[in-house]
Amino acid sequence: MQVKKRIFLGALLTGIFIISGIGVLFWYFTFREPGKFTQSLFFLLGLVLFLGVLLTFGGVLGIVFSLLTGKSYSFFRLPSQLIIAHLLPLVIRLGKIFHIAKERVELSFIEVNNALVKSQIRRSIKPEEILVLAPHCLQNSECVHRITTDINNCRRCGRCRIADLLELQDEYGVKVAVVTGGTLARRVVRKFRPQAIVAIACERDLSSGIQDVHPLPALGIVNIRPQGPCFNTQVDITRVREGLEFLLAVEKV
Repeated sequence: MQVKKRIFLGALLTGIFIISGIGVLFWYFTFREPGKFTQSLFFLLGLVLFLGVLLTFGGVLGIVFSLLTGKSYSFFRLPSQLIIAHLLPLVIRLGKIFHIAKERVELSFIEVNNALVKSQIRRSIKPEEILVLAPHCLQNSECVHRITTDINNCRRCGRCRIADLLELQDEYGVKVAVVTGGTLARRVVRKFRPQAIVAIACERDLSSGIQDVHPLPALGIVNIRPQGPCFNTQVDITRVREGLEFLLAVEKV
């Protein structure tokens, strides 16, 4: 596993140990408190925490096994999905405690998600069922053509990466859309109903988007920001192509 993946998983394990400790304290007070109601309350809280820890630990095991072997394990799939869908905010808070930047945690989360998606997809996906979602900040800031309503309004002048994405659309037959934010992205997903997504955005938008569309498989590619966030951003087209070829099974046996 790469170091970036370990950030997210390490924070999860730390959270498990902390919550386990709280659960042990609740059970300790179960036998210390004389009142039956208080005993029952502490016991119930400890039981809930124990079950949550057990489920989360099972998810972590499933993720680790998938990362190490490149395979998906049905027994661990549900707890792994719960982690991806719901526990990122908790991990971000834990990261703050240990002075880990939010962006590093989000990037680690994206890497873990991408590895899980690649381990779980076992069949090729048709080109028309794949959606490439790109942020509007990829468009050159001086361009006057509106491409969020229709990407084909792009004149392919080569001043930004939108033309490259259109070339991928022509080459592979996938759908490509440019969106201005999460609300429009969700609307586009509902419109096209894809079976898989290749999403380009910053760490924050990718993380929230992956959770929004879950369990729909989404490969996240972090954009490049040579002029700062949300302004004339770039993307590594090679990574987009690799994501598409994986989903299309171009290189699969």
